[in-house]
Amino acid sequence: MIENDAVLMGLLAVTLGTIFYTQKHTRAGAKFFKYVPTLLLCYFIPSIYNTIGLINAEESRLYFVASRYLLPTCLVLLTLSIDLPAVMRLGYKAIVMFLTGTIGIVIGGPVALILVGLISPETVGGDGPDAVWRGLTTVAGSWIGGGANMAAMKEVFDVGGPLFSQMIAVDVLCANLWLAVLLYLAQKSADIDRRMGADVTAIEDLKFRVEQFHDKFARNITFHDLMFMSAIGFGVTGIAHAASGFIVPWIENNAPILERLSLTSSFFWIVVIATTLGVVLSFSRARELEGPGASSVGSAMLYVLIATIGMHMDVTAVFSNPGLFGVGLLWIGIHGGLLILVARLIRAPVFYMAVGSQANVGGAASAPVVAAAFHPSLAPVGVLLAVLGYAVGTYAAWICGLIMRAIATT
Repeated sequence: MIENDAVLMGLLAVTLGTIFYTQKHTRAGAKFFKYVPTLLLCYFIPSIYNTIGLINAEESRLYFVASRYLLPTCLVLLTLSIDLPAVMRLGYKAIVMFLTGTIGIVIGGPVALILVGLISPETVGGDGPDAVWRGLTTVAGSWIGGGANMAAMKEVFDVGGPLFSQMIAVDVLCANLWLAVLLYLAQKSADIDRRMGADVTAIEDLKFRVEQFHDKFARNITFHDLMFMSAIGFGVTGIAHAASGFIVPWIENNAPILERLSLTSSFFWIVVIATTLGVVLSFSRARELEGPGASSVGSAMLYVLIATIGMHMDVTAVFSNPGLFGVGLLWIGIHGGLLILVARLIRAPVFYMAVGSQANVGGAASAPVVAAAFHPSLAPVGVLLAVLGYAVGTYAAWICGLIMRAIATT
């Protein structure tokens, strides 16, 4: 069993490098990754290491370091190049699709709980910290914002450790199956948009503007560029940590009732502050760092975070109660069905539907990946919508949890 974090970090880095090398430089890999999302393997392979006992994830500090230092830094680097005025010109349909995705998660969980409970009551039973409804609140948190909200729901609803492990497996497996569907739709988006009569003018305008910016400032990355990126990214991360150190105690002392809404979570404030400052910097000359590839550096940090999340998952956990996988699939199906219905009614482009969904279900980790599947220049749109997910996720997941508690206790 590997317990040394330096060795474990090396293993994860080699794993990620092998995945991306196989995708980029081998014929078999190119064919394989047409059908299997890269993101899924970046979660799944580290989880195998944990499942077979090769690594000791519980004692590792890698996830803490990646989530507290690399995630806010990568969010800064991913938002540096955002053209906010152009994003605002995407119109109301982008926000409508995002909020539809949120509503789909909020109502999908309780509906899935009721339907599965009618067929198999023992699947959604349990008492105290092991009550399944409690665990499902963490999935709601993850699917409306991401890991920060998932952790918040664990604390708010007092979810037991073994149950939480099962919910991580349900979250990752169901969310990545849905991710595969979205990436497939991205490949067919032009035909689907044409058949639906969707207006993609604003999207094309945004792509054109971003490409113009890249053409103007694109250059090979230099040592000085890397140092400037590090200074801005980690500098803003430091400011976010310092600010959260003031905000959280102030809320605890002056508005303790907000603790139930997880506004006393340092992690929540770190992510929100880092992203906000990243957007502010996009109006400065710091935006020119996208020319040598600031978003690529940020994405590399993001995948390290994904691997550290995956190494905490036990893929066999879901089989201790396989019915939970059915709950997850039904839940994500309700979410997707509602999105497709609304997209058809308002003739929203597939891009809005896919990124609006993933900004909820995948958060900052995968929303940029889905957006980039349509066009690399659109990745920052995924980041911004994912941040909106962080903002509403705690509240929406909390409401979803209260509904599920009411269902389970009646």
